[in-house]
Amino acid sequence: MIKTQISIVLIGIGGYGDLYVSHLLDTNKQKEASIVGVVDINPKMSKNYNKIIENHIPVFSSIEEFYENKKADLAVISTPIHLHAYQTCYALTHGSNVLCEKPMCTTTQDANKMINTRNDMNKFLAIGFNWSFNPSVQELKKDIRNGFFGKPKRLKTVLLWPRSRSYYNRAPWVGRKYSEESELILDSVASNAGAHYLHHMFYLLGPTKEESSCLNQVTAELYRANPIENFDTCALRAITDEGVELLYYATHAVKNSVGPRFTFEFEHATITYTQEKGSNNVIAQFHDGRKKLYTDPRKEDPLQKLATCIEAIKLGNQDIYCGPEAAYTHTLCINSMHNSMPEIINFPEILINHDEKTDLIWVDGLSETLIKCFEESRMPSEFDIPWARKGKLVNL
Repeated sequence: MIKTQISIVLIGIGGYGDLYVSHLLDTNKQKEASIVGVVDINPKMSKNYNKIIENHIPVFSSIEEFYENKKADLAVISTPIHLHAYQTCYALTHGSNVLCEKPMCTTTQDANKMINTRNDMNKFLAIGFNWSFNPSVQELKKDIRNGFFGKPKRLKTVLLWPRSRSYYNRAPWVGRKYSEESELILDSVASNAGAHYLHHMFYLLGPTKEESSCLNQVTAELYRANPIENFDTCALRAITDEGVELLYYATHAVKNSVGPRFTFEFEHATITYTQEKGSNNVIAQFHDGRKKLYTDPRKEDPLQKLATCIEAIKLGNQDIYCGPEAAYTHTLCINSMHNSMPEIINFPEILINHDEKTDLIWVDGLSETLIKCFEESRMPSEFDIPWARKGKLVNL
């Protein structure tokens, strides 16, 4: 039996959660899904708060309060990282399927708990890594799985995204390792703003459309320029169980934006993407001269994940592409990065600049260093750089 209208509870409506409110309050979207409640400790911070009231949508201060009074086919969770595991499991055990925003959670222990709860309740759990739900990424992943490009050799990504101090001051959990209550958060350029592009490499190499690759080794270098608890700059080298090298370079402590940019090297082709150059296509260039283009994932619908979840409930299937099995490798990688370098390295003060007009903190030469690392497939510590420190090798 096909379900005609899906009931949705939005848990967290500030920040990214506001996108879901705007989308679902669109007149055309209300035919297929309705918001039966929102949960937020400070709902008036939402840009759509007045619309929520005008549409007579009940507002609750906690997930427990909502489920005491209502039920929903789908719970969409857009709250801080350290709340994801508890809220996901709570929603699942109270009869809802779940779309949880990225990253999935803070630890692999929590990830396993989420998987087990999903299995016990016979519901689906989707993790909101946008690209993984897009048709172009699914096409590329299928071509990789079918051996279209030959065996994968090396995948690398660089992302230089300036973020001002207001970015870090917007909420008490941003840039933190731990909350005031000593809960693990691990918010960073690799687990939050740049998480999509790290996960993307894992996901493309997964053996099925629902899985990511497995990691064998991780080495990380973690740095910071901003006055935060966690890192704002990182370099990562990971080796998969199949022996493929994955490299990831990301920072918020630069003056100008670069990327995401990636180069994926295969036996018979090289796949490239340079977001800042006009065409913005993902290009597979074969060694024999052939070429295949894939649509830029950033030009596709960022809420395709929501449409996929609604469709899965309507049709009674659980084919949602990016579930906890797909997101698990990212969580494991973040944990391993912190094990590789438990103490964050501070950049030398002499290299740190502060632009008072933009309130941006940036590091002299950092952009050039990370781009050089990307181009030469090396870590900062493998160059003669005084501030660079090598992380320890973590075997998984």
